[in-house]
Order: sequence, then structure tokens, then C-alpha cells
Amino acid sequence: MAIIFSPSTEVFLSIFILFLCFPAKVCSLSSFTQLQLPPNVTGPVSLAFDLTVGGPYAGVNDGRIIRYGGTDVGFTDFAFCTPTRSKAVCDGTTDPDSGPTCGRPLGLSFNNLRNQIYIADAYSGLFVAGTNGRLATKLATSAEGVPFCFLNGLDVDPLSGLLYFTDFSTTIQLRNISRALASGNTTQFSSDATGRLLRYDPETKNVTVLLRGLSGAAGTAVSNDGMFVLVSEFNANRILKFWLRGPKASTAETFVSFRGRPVNIKRTASGNFWVAVNVPNNQSPPTTILTGQRISYYGTILETVSFDDQYGGSTLITEVQQHLGALYIGANSANFVGVHMA
Repeated sequence: MAIIFSPSTEVFLSIFILFLCFPAKVCSLSSFTQLQLPPNVTGPVSLAFDLTVGGPYAGVNDGRIIRYGGTDVGFTDFAFCTPTRSKAVCDGTTDPDSGPTCGRPLGLSFNNLRNQIYIADAYSGLFVAGTNGRLATKLATSAEGVPFCFLNGLDVDPLSGLLYFTDFSTTIQLRNISRALASGNTTQFSSDATGRLLRYDPETKNVTVLLRGLSGAAGTAVSNDGMFVLVSEFNANRILKFWLRGPKASTAETFVSFRGRPVNIKRTASGNFWVAVNVPNNQSPPTTILTGQRISYYGTILETVSFDDQYGGSTLITEVQQHLGALYIGANSANFVGVHMA
């Protein structure tokens, strides 16, 4: 998921988010650092790690996937999805209308067995890039005759190598949602229920629609045993569980509900999940509480971490991903990747 809104629209958005009831365990941050993006670059909404170079890799507003090479190197260009992308035109841009030309990678996930990174680009479709990066290879642009409109979240099943990804809406593009929020005309966006959960098989190259009629299909993550896949519904304030195997196979049920809006979902090594949830604070003027929530395999909220102090209300967070004992934070308009050492 990752879903992108400009800073000027975030206060407006929070009016439409109900207040979240926090679980018993709420954690404060003991250590937080920033991995600075290149100059004028913002919006590291989705992150990924490989088993060799490391990372994080980040998809940013101007259409690039960039890779972190350590404190001495920082972030450098790795890949992009659109052949029409020009560094002169696109580097550093935050113009939503540049998306079809420059690209906007919203979902990233590594297949460590193949040493490839898969990319869900909001405008251009599903892609894959190897270790050398550069122009990614296009894999799919439609499913069952319906073109992708707003690809968002992405995850690779570590057991099967199958890809699970989301189409936030089949009728509204990312740039149109940004305009609607800026103008205050959110009726079409908030009532849209045309999102899809999809699966791509790298062997057969087939795309299958698993769920339709989703209300803002945002993030997705498959369980570590391959029994089910989760999908967050941004507009419906919940995560659904779609059973892949067992007696409930091919059926869906509510996994967990929120009073805030869930974005990306990331699986942990232990089989739990981290979810980025943006929650309003009942103040005047309204503000947004930025939280990461750790959820068990069974749908119980185990932990909530607030990132308010670290982002100062300047952005919405889109992802919380655990890697080697740290939490890496993606955000829609920040100029850094946040790192929280527990």
C-alpha cells in the first residue's frame, strides 16, 4: 500500500478517520534515527530488503526505486519502471500528474530465492528487476480483461514465490484521489469499492483475481505458512483474511478492524504482522496520530508504537517493517526513512 497524499491534504483526510482504540501495550520510542533521502526526494512509502546488499530499497515520489548503501554512500539510484522517465524532468518532482510519465512505485517486495525485486507501480503495472536494477521488466498490466488502475501493495510468498498485490481502485487513479482530497470533494473516493486483491504466478505468468469489491485495497501480506493472505481496506478501516488453503480456502473474513485507516502490512520472521495505521486525535484543529501496530497470526493486536514526535504531523506513515531487530518506517511525504531501534 502504499497510498500517497500531499501534506496539504493530510489534515483534511484526518477528518474522515475515526478515532482508534489502542490496545493495552503502548510503547514509546527509545531510539530513532533518519536515513536521509537524496536532495529534493520525498515519499519513501514502501521498503524492501535483500539478502546480499541489504537496503532498504525505497520507492519514492519521483518514480525511482533507490537503495541505501550505508552511511558513507547513502541512497543511490537502483531502478525505475517507465521507459518515458527522464532524470531531467522527473528527479525530485512531487507533481501527481507526472506519475504516468515518471512512474510511482508503491509496493516493493523481494524474492530472495531468485534475487529479484518486484514492484507495483501505481500507473504502469507489475514489474520485476534483477540485482543490476535500471529499467525494470513489465510483467502484467491487467487481470481478467480489466486494466490495472492504481496498483498499491505487494508481497511475495517466501515458500511458493507467488506474488500477491492490490489494485486500490479500478476506476480512480492515484492523482485523481489527490485532487479530490485537495478540493474537499471526497465522496467518490470514500465510497469507492472497486478494489481488488490479485495473485501473479511467475511460472505461468497468469494473474488471478482473488477478491473484488474492496473498499480501498491497500497493503497485503501472506502468512509465513502460506495458509492465508491479508489485505487492508483503507476506506473500510479493516484487514481481511483470504484463506488460500484448508477447509475455508477461497473464502474471506475480517481479520482485524480499526477506527483508523490501515495502509501497508508487513510480515515478521516470527509470523506476526506490522501495520501502519493513521489515527485522528480529537482536537481542534484535528491532527493525526501516526502508529505502527503489531498483530498476531490470529488477529490480536499485540503492540502499538507511536511515531508522532518523529514526524511532527508533517506526513502520514505508510509502512512499518521489522528488519534485523529494527523497525523501518515509510511515509508519504517525508525526506527520510525512519529507523526505530527497540
